[in-house]
Amino acid sequence: MHSSSGNSLFPAVRRLLTAAAVAVLVSSPVAVRAQFNAAGVQVDAQGVLRTQSVADPGLDKARRQAVIEALPGDLRKAVPLRKVALSRLEAELTKRIADGRGVPDEFAKFAGLTRVQYVFVYPAEGDTPGEVVLAGPAEPWFTDAVGRVRGTETGAPIVLLEDLAAAIRCFAPGQPQDRLVGCSIDPKPEGLAAMQQFLRQTGRVNPKAGVDEIVGGMKEALGTQVVSVQGVSPATHFAQVMVEADYRMKLIGIGLEPAPVKMKSWIELASAGAVAANALQRWYFVPDYQRVRIAEDDLAIELVGEGIKLCGADEVVLPNGQRLGADRADKASKTFTETFTRSYAQIAARSPVYAQLRCLVDLAVAAAFLQEHDGYGKAGWAAETLRDEKVYRIETLSAPREAETAINAVWRGNRLLTPIGGGVTMYPRLAMDPPNLLMDEKGEVGKARTAAKDLPAGVWYWD
Repeated sequence: MHSSSGNSLFPAVRRLLTAAAVAVLVSSPVAVRAQFNAAGVQVDAQGVLRTQSVADPGLDKARRQAVIEALPGDLRKAVPLRKVALSRLEAELTKRIADGRGVPDEFAKFAGLTRVQYVFVYPAEGDTPGEVVLAGPAEPWFTDAVGRVRGTETGAPIVLLEDLAAAIRCFAPGQPQDRLVGCSIDPKPEGLAAMQQFLRQTGRVNPKAGVDEIVGGMKEALGTQVVSVQGVSPATHFAQVMVEADYRMKLIGIGLEPAPVKMKSWIELASAGAVAANALQRWYFVPDYQRVRIAEDDLAIELVGEGIKLCGADEVVLPNGQRLGADRADKASKTFTETFTRSYAQIAARSPVYAQLRCLVDLAVAAAFLQEHDGYGKAGWAAETLRDEKVYRIETLSAPREAETAINAVWRGNRLLTPIGGGVTMYPRLAMDPPNLLMDEKGEVGKARTAAKDLPAGVWYWD
């Protein structure tokens, strides 16, 4: 099962256009221009998703240095591997919340980790309590102009404690269970049906004129799109990152946002004559489940690779707006998704939301590992504070409910192309299935766990 909004390709309406192709994207109508260096999305008070773009992505050198100097001394430098003890962090966090001191920045920003590379489980031994440790590269951080927390050295997004809490709530201590985590932006069936009806009723137009009328009619017929989030609260940062990554990927595919690397969008690759009639193309992100290297004793894992794939599926839209699977694949869609996946590291380095999505997958897989192998029980840690919204609040954002329809008109051939779509779908426990696990044949994961075993007294993070 997967959840996604699609990229629809409606058939040629030969009496409609003689030399025009019209592209329709389900999202905000504001295109991101090349000169913008920072971009994101925001959700208004009505729950409508909109773009957010600014010319300045961050801080100048002097202001950034001031931000670094405001951090605790041991967090002011980049390190290749920082370790964070989760039960210790939570214990200190619980005290501070109880005392009314709030959540310090170094807690919220997870001591500056930019990736979760390792998960180590240390079972209790005698009088020594157990512990769960997450480890990965770390650096000082700043908040850019669209509110994204990023490292001062690489610009990579910082792992956030609230996202870890969201992942743990999905895969909490207890019986392992499959759980879908994802998002979807979907046109309403009645909107698709109305659009089909509009196309059937529209008469011939001059390809040099009348496109605005066609585009406006298509947009009005489609109406707003439904944003849905599965597995996590839609009011969390975790959910908002998924929706933004999905949404921004669609902008790239349709040609409304320049790709951050050299690659062709779907709209550039699509051949009008090769498109199946009434076809609905959809693109959705999924984890690369073959990316967990596990220690022989099941007490440690290493997360390797980029961890994200962009996939496509072909569907058909019937006149009543219902969808059926299509027999005919779209070569342009396949090329676009494969290129996006192959270039994911470079894309994530230049467009931070995709690195954030990768972090979410890392955290979800880490939590699924702890649940699947009873890491919580072995370490004697129940994550009670992080799991309790009444104690540690993470549902603080406006939940996205709808997305407006954006239109991009492109002259090409004699077919009417109307792409709409994307989605994010995760089943993190699939990474724990034996066929997907990578064995620690050289014992390197186990050695990394042993090297980090001597937890310094009185701290919750260390290098």
